[in-house]
Amino acid sequence: MTDLADDPARVRDGVRDRGATTIADRVVAKIAAQAAREALDSVPRGGSKPHASVAVHRDTARVSVSLDLDYPSDIGRQCGAVRNRVRTRVEELVGLEVHEVAVHVEHLHSAHTRHTSSRGRLA
Repeated sequence: MTDLADDPARVRDGVRDRGATTIADRVVAKIAAQAAREALDSVPRGGSKPHASVAVHRDTARVSVSLDLDYPSDIGRQCGAVRNRVRTRVEELVGLEVHEVAVHVEHLHSAHTRHTSSRGRLA
């Protein structure tokens, strides 16, 4: 009788026989949104938290993240940080290779436009 550990082909077959773990797209999207929040300096006052959608095909994912940012700020740096953090966390936590992270800035929030007088003009 051959020990399972002595035969690499039988080890691979044994792994396949045990099944597979499938992670729902919505779970991957939640992980991506959390990673985007972690990458940002802060969520703008009055702004929305980042949200994400994903398209998973086999072992790869394409991620789309929508977010609000403060203005003025280094928008390019923040979007780059979001891309890197989302890619890293999804790959680490889920094991999917991330081919693309598209970042969509939905709104820019300025501290100057938050303070208005009773007539709706800037104070």
